[in-house]
Amino acid sequence: MQHTAQARLDILSHELGLKSLKHLVSAGRPIADSALPATTRELVLLRVSQINGCGYCIDMHTKDATEAGETPIRLHLVAAWREATVYTDAERAALELAEEGTRIADAAGGVSDEVWANAAKHYDEDQLAALVMLIALINALNRLNVITQRPAGDYRPGQHG
Repeated sequence: MQHTAQARLDILSHELGLKSLKHLVSAGRPIADSALPATTRELVLLRVSQINGCGYCIDMHTKDATEAGETPIRLHLVAAWREATVYTDAERAALELAEEGTRIADAAGGVSDEVWANAAKHYDEDQLAALVMLIALINALNRLNVITQRPAGDYRPGQHG
């Protein structure tokens, strides 16, 4: 993969891109205001971004989670959450749902009934709705940044308001 200092296309500098991105970002507001725990949201955002290879989002969500008080060990181990002992059963269920919801093309049946039932044991319907929307939204944003090769490393927490 080619590594460049700037994106192939700066979505923010085009009227259509900027308008569309504002709608995507605004879709995240109800999720942020939901009863889904902030720590769970950050872990899911980071794990999905890792799976999709979105450097910009990995940079952003690692820094945002750190700023929000997440511990380095939990951030470092999120890619190996199955073997790690630092996550709650609820967080593990969310991470499993996030992985299956992200790797749809790799799993013939999509998200399994077992994974869904496990998530439903830990989250009520409103939290599940927030979790599903979060997974869908971060997948869309990851793809946007991967396609345009948006560079990683310069994100500052809170920079996108």
